Amino acid sequence: MGIIIKPLVTEKITKVSEKLNSFGFVVSPKANKLEIKRAVESLYGVTVIGVNTMNYAGKDKSRYTKSGLINGRTNAFKKAIVTLKDGDTIDFFSNL
Repeated sequence: MGIIIKPLVTEKITKVSEKLNSFGFVVSPKANKLEIKRAVESLYGVTVIGVNTMNYAGKDKSRYTKSGLINGRTNAFKKAIVTLKDGDTIDFFSNL
């Protein structure tokens, strides 16, 4: 399994990417900042200045249905915000 699982494309991260040239990714929970930096640089051909990481815990969820109460849990994941050098950019929608 690779270090980068998928890019995050949300309203908040899109707004940050326009101002600060930062992009978000869901990464492997065991990956450290140096591994994330190397993976982004090799995959997208850009220069990474900084990497910030956050661990999100899974949360319990429940919902009511016709057949009764259903309990479940959301997945835990690790998020990385990668800041790029001025002039570099990543286009997630170029393959569409």
